[in-house]
Amino acid sequence: MKKRQSLSEEEKKHLKNIGERLRYFRKKAGFTSYEDFAYENEINRSQYSSYEAGGNIQLDTLVRILKALKVSFREFFSKGID
Repeated sequence: MKKRQSLSEEEKKHLKNIGERLRYFRKKAGFTSYEDFAYENEINRSQYSSYEAGGNIQLDTLVRILKALKVSFREFFSKGID
């Protein structure tokens, strides 16, 4: 099995942008607190905080969060993600 390499600076930048978009749409949905959003949608609060801070996120988790925010992939990736 191949050993996982650490993320490149470009990959870290992409994750940071995803985190910023998650924060934007969470606030747009009326959740001023990430903790309230995570709790209401049965997402581990510390893990969700990590996502907004640019932590690595699995695609199925992103899909679940976007569904909870009522945001399509198209809308989520429409801007702010280079």
